[in-house]
Amino acid sequence: MTPKNTICLWYERDAVEAANFYAQTFPDSTVGTVFRAPGDYPDGQQGDVLTVEFTVAGIPCIGLNGGPHFKHNESFSFQIATDDQAETDRLWNAIVGNGGQESECGWCKDKWGLSWQITPRALTAAIADPDRAAAKRAFDAMMTMQKIDIATIEAARVGRKP
Repeated sequence: MTPKNTICLWYERDAVEAANFYAQTFPDSTVGTVFRAPGDYPDGQQGDVLTVEFTVAGIPCIGLNGGPHFKHNESFSFQIATDDQAETDRLWNAIVGNGGQESECGWCKDKWGLSWQITPRALTAAIADPDRAAAKRAFDAMMTMQKIDIATIEAARVGRKP
């Protein structure tokens, strides 16, 4: 049964490739039904893959091969909470190492232009610290990073160099 609310992500022609990458990379992710166009349409022909149902970290999505008209941008992103540096490194490296692009403060883009924020739970806890000076130190440390380094965040939080 199709969920009542599903995120629809547009791709030029490679929604299935993206869905497969996400399913292989993120826990609790799967690829579902691939729907082929029953007739010709502006950016494709009958029989071309039109949509693919998939789940990314438990979130239901549809990939639409809608053509080159609409590109992903930072106004929509996935934020993935990680439990440790190994998981942070694995996910970051999978995205960036598969044709993606590094950005700042834990943000990166996959090769399809979709934005991801790989966010260690330790970072979230640090910037929410009730000790506002500790939170600011952690925040300031984060502002200097691309991929988040948990040891550096934790050291900043307690006021020491890593």
